[in-house]
Amino acid sequence: MKRNRIFQLGLILTVLTLAVACEEEERGPVVRPGEAPQLTQPANGSSFVLTDSTENEVMAAFEWSAADFGFPAAVTYTLEIDLEGHDFSNPATLAVTSDLTAEVLQGKVNNALLTLHAFPGEVAKTIVRVSAAVHQDVDTLYSDPISLNITPYEKVIEYPKLYVPGSYQDNWNPDWAEWDPSNEHTVIYSVKDNGVYEGYLWFSDATTELKFTKVPAWEQDNTIGDPDPDGTSGTLQIGNWGGNNIKIPGGPGYFLITADLNAATYTYLKTEWGVIGSAVPPYDWSEDVNMTYDKIANVWSVTLDLKAGELKFRANDAWDLNYGDDGGDRRLDRNGANIPIDSDGNYTITLDLSGPIYTYKIVKN
Repeated sequence: MKRNRIFQLGLILTVLTLAVACEEEERGPVVRPGEAPQLTQPANGSSFVLTDSTENEVMAAFEWSAADFGFPAAVTYTLEIDLEGHDFSNPATLAVTSDLTAEVLQGKVNNALLTLHAFPGEVAKTIVRVSAAVHQDVDTLYSDPISLNITPYEKVIEYPKLYVPGSYQDNWNPDWAEWDPSNEHTVIYSVKDNGVYEGYLWFSDATTELKFTKVPAWEQDNTIGDPDPDGTSGTLQIGNWGGNNIKIPGGPGYFLITADLNAATYTYLKTEWGVIGSAVPPYDWSEDVNMTYDKIANVWSVTLDLKAGELKFRANDAWDLNYGDDGGDRRLDRNGANIPIDSDGNYTITLDLSGPIYTYKIVKN
């Protein structure tokens, strides 16, 4: 009897062991918190002076240690730079690679710094880090930042852009032809050179049809559209002539268009622009004064009486999309600082969202 009990107990333990083993096998590999990469070169605190004549020379070979996610994985490393104090809230990308090193040209760094609103000829205190990613469901790992002092030079930046041929072009400006991929006025830009493009376009029809092209011509591999026959999926088809036309409803109007080539997605938002603030009637941040759009000049403007105070630009009488000026350089930043008005008077305010860098003018009449 005792022997049977021992046998039964042994059988139960065996079954439990097998059950636990099967459960662990079904769970698969366990993702443990990983070890972030760390930058080893250049040295923290290094200084560089960039020049136009050496823009095609390597500024530095950045090197870092390998990330460890706790399991074998193909890792993508992204080298990012930002101005000190901005905490990588909207960094510029210097390199994307699977290697543990990246040689970065002076011209690349210079463009990044000018994009971040560094001043030419002045030392920019910057922070640089490298991120490691393996999958969207696994947390990205970030290195500790290093500080670099870099002096950029004055340069007209050629920002990466997508051309936007469509049914709207000739109605926007009678001097243009519709479906023209070579029109330099109907483009959107990737200011950060990170595969994400945005820009503002005027659509005259209730529904506008368009595509994107990477080059100013119709080429099979460089044409981008919508894989859905309805043209409203929000998903991009890159290559193979881009599939179907993208269809934008809700016109006529002035639309913010974005295209993310990394995620293969696009968005659009119809906008009406106004100014608001303690400097703007009724002088208490309670409501906007609407601006008027000139589709030929491609600017918004308004003339009104201002008081000494502050103002900002915002779309659609809401704070979801607004611009201020962080650097006091008349270049607009999304969710940026309030813009000061020093004295009472009658002013003409102009908002220009036509280029890669959004700007404004406030002129006392």
